[in-house]
Amino acid sequence: MTLLLDTLVLLWAIGKTDELSEKAKREIKNPGNNVLVSAVSLWGIALKHSIGKLTVNFDIQKISDYCGRMDFEMIPLNPAEALESLRLPAKANHKDPFDRMLIYQCIKAGYTLVSKDKRLEQYIEDGLDLFW
Repeated sequence: MTLLLDTLVLLWAIGKTDELSEKAKREIKNPGNNVLVSAVSLWGIALKHSIGKLTVNFDIQKISDYCGRMDFEMIPLNPAEALESLRLPAKANHKDPFDRMLIYQCIKAGYTLVSKDKRLEQYIEDGLDLFW
């Protein structure tokens, strides 16, 4: 299975693993799974940290190193994906642009999104494979 970690799950995997569900921990650690981290999440983390909306208990500048040590693969956001993401339907109670891009990357590439956010369940009907 190819998993894409949402931003909060990435932060928990690095610094607060007790926040992860048992299923998430098991699947993230499963050597048979490919665990991905999108550049979208890194951008969101950097942005929120720079404006004071996010504090963490580790060095944000070393996220790539932490991901490498955990065998997480970093994936880019390519221009086509960015433009094509407008195909993802707008949902009334969910407009976060970072989440929407992660959702679109998962649907487009067939990844499974690991997220605790219940609002994302409404995208299952659009092709999102999701678990927590």
